[in-house]
Amino acid sequence: MRLFRASARRDVAAPVAVLGHERTAEALALCAQHPLTSTLAAVQIAGSRFDTTTPGSRMLGIDAPGGRDVDVPGIDRPDLEGAGAGAGAGAGARAPGANGANGANGTGADAPGTNGLGRLRALTWVGANIVPVATTPEQRPAIADAIADHGRASSSVLGDAEQVLSMWDSLGRRWGRAREVRANQPLLVLDAPSAIEPDPLVRRGAVGEASIVAPASVAMFIEEVGYDPTRYGNGYVRRVRSLLSLGRTWIRTEPDPATGAERVVFKADVGALALGVAQIQGVWVAPDRRGQGLGVRGMATVVRDVLADVAPTVSLYVNDYNAAGLATYQRLGMRQEGTYATVVL
Repeated sequence: MRLFRASARRDVAAPVAVLGHERTAEALALCAQHPLTSTLAAVQIAGSRFDTTTPGSRMLGIDAPGGRDVDVPGIDRPDLEGAGAGAGAGAGARAPGANGANGANGTGADAPGTNGLGRLRALTWVGANIVPVATTPEQRPAIADAIADHGRASSSVLGDAEQVLSMWDSLGRRWGRAREVRANQPLLVLDAPSAIEPDPLVRRGAVGEASIVAPASVAMFIEEVGYDPTRYGNGYVRRVRSLLSLGRTWIRTEPDPATGAERVVFKADVGALALGVAQIQGVWVAPDRRGQGLGVRGMATVVRDVLADVAPTVSLYVNDYNAAGLATYQRLGMRQEGTYATVVL
């Protein structure tokens, strides 16, 4: 376990450590105490073979002072996206906040982290994204130093807004200006079917439809992030195919009015699945079909299906300036349970 000591002006109760796989159980138990804001971190922790020598993906943690074991309520059988996790929780899983978050892990085996004890008090996942979990203002400068010392390899810092923006205050001093800071992204939740009538033409996509789903996914990404992800290789299209193979992409198709070729006019993905939470990402409606109700009725179908056989809670986060998106999700019946922030690097 490699340790990073904070300077005297940035002293914390315990040093920041790079944690190995033997601490996975504690990390997931800690994430389970904050399931709505820790979904992305839990996915990465459960599904990555990180270790203390791989700078590309690391888990940084801070233990209780003196290394004492403290009560960390466990999770019975968390549904975690990762190796062997399959599609996630069944409909009978309890929702986050009911004695922790739990469901089925897709393998039938008890998950680690059920002994109810742990020393871990805060963690930050560092990989393609940086995701802080249960960090305090006093801890974040030292965590930021430990991240910055390994260079700027991540594409964003995201998660709970207070933690992300506070951590970026320190990281930004080392790394300079961000490409964009999205400081207010309402975190919306729904744990019951919407009163909106579902769209019967929205369905799960199939792997064989990747050729028409990928262009819609790329168009969504360009609108949201500002560049074409396929410029950097085939990783994005592989991700599209992976979600289709898992049954986690919903689409509506219809003939293109100009060419007659089948095209996607609505899509949404369960982009992250962990701790009884299915986080919806990549919601998109074809520009010429916007303002016609496809988004809200399509999402009503997605919510119905997800709650039936994927996870007991649906969440998503949306930029505060996306008035149309916010109006759609409010009509759907979603309620705000927190605030995300994203710092695009």
